Formats: sequence, C-alpha cells, structure tokens
Amino acid sequence: MTKKDNSYWSKKLDSFSYKILREAGTEMPFSGEYNMHFEDGSYKCKGCGNLLFESNSKFDSGCGWPSFDKAVKGSVVYKEDNSLSRIRTEILCSKCDGHLGHVFNDGPTETGMRYCVNSASLNFKK
Repeated sequence: MTKKDNSYWSKKLDSFSYKILREAGTEMPFSGEYNMHFEDGSYKCKGCGNLLFESNSKFDSGCGWPSFDKAVKGSVVYKEDNSLSRIRTEILCSKCDGHLGHVFNDGPTETGMRYCVNSASLNFKK
C-alpha cells in the first residue's frame, strides 16, 4: 500500500480511530466494542482492511482489551516501544502501518502470546 499522509487518514477515519491508528493512542480498558466479542469471523484493520486476526485465536485475557494468541501470518509488523519507562513490542498493520496495540509473551494458550489490541483499530466481519 502506498504511504498515505495525515490528511488522507483524517478524512477516512473517525477521530478516535485516527488517534489510535495514526497517533498510537490507547482506548480505556474494558471500553472497546470488541473486548468481550466472541462471534465467528475475522478482524480487519479499520484503516486499510488488512486481515489481522481470526476469531478462533481470540480469548478473554481479562486485561480489558481484545486479546488474540496469534496474528494472521504477515499481517502485523513488530516494533520496539520504549515509552512508559519499559520495553514493549508494538504491533502495527503490515499494510498501512496503523498502530494496533502491543504483544506480550504471557498468553495462556499454547502459543504463549497475547496480542492486546485496541477495538478502535479493528473492523469485524462475520
């Protein structure tokens, strides 16, 4: 995908999704539309439509954000994040570089991973 500028994204996204996807914002825990959402389907990037997660990888981590134990292969990019005085791994959409959230290696499933994602960065398709 060709790199888009802030003007493009501000017209395409609602203001809250813009803050999350383009400015690396974070929604309040337990407030997101998809936190306790467990229908069968797929989760796509709200910015560009890139397929990110399948519903069979979603679980209730109790952290307050939608959690997945794996991403669709090639759908996310990993970036070191040193904000908040600690080292974390930020996850970005591989097509549009939109901020999705962070990934941690404390997941309870066999993958051991917990992709902690902002609902405002996602669209769900049954």
